[in-house]
Amino acid sequence: MKVENYAALEFPSRSANEGFARAAAACFAAQLDPTLEEINDIKTAVSEAVTNAIVHAYEKKGGQVILRGKLDEKGVHFEIEDAGRGIPNLEEAMQPFYTTCSGEERSGVGFTVMQTFMDELHVFSEPRKGTKVCLYKKIGK
Repeated sequence: MKVENYAALEFPSRSANEGFARAAAACFAAQLDPTLEEINDIKTAVSEAVTNAIVHAYEKKGGQVILRGKLDEKGVHFEIEDAGRGIPNLEEAMQPFYTTCSGEERSGVGFTVMQTFMDELHVFSEPRKGTKVCLYKKIGK
């Protein structure tokens, strides 16, 4: 992969920053002249990944979220990374409707949404060390 451009943002794990990350990802991807549908797919998937980091990674103690973007000649790559509690059972967490938020209104479909809207999804996690979500979207298939 020949990287054409890249960017990185780091921000506190506050819900107000989800919209910032979503808009930043859309603006970054716009360099490839995507369709409105492709931009909406990217915004939705990045929003889900960032929201997961904000809600689940730090157990309301706060921490940092990193959003990295890379453009290549065919599409856009995003990484959303936290240094939070990690995911003990990644296979279980990837199942639709799985959630660790008991008693809260969480649907447990974040990873499913990411898989639906992006061409690739890879998740790496280690308990007590954090999680990295890698997303890829081809532009102009």
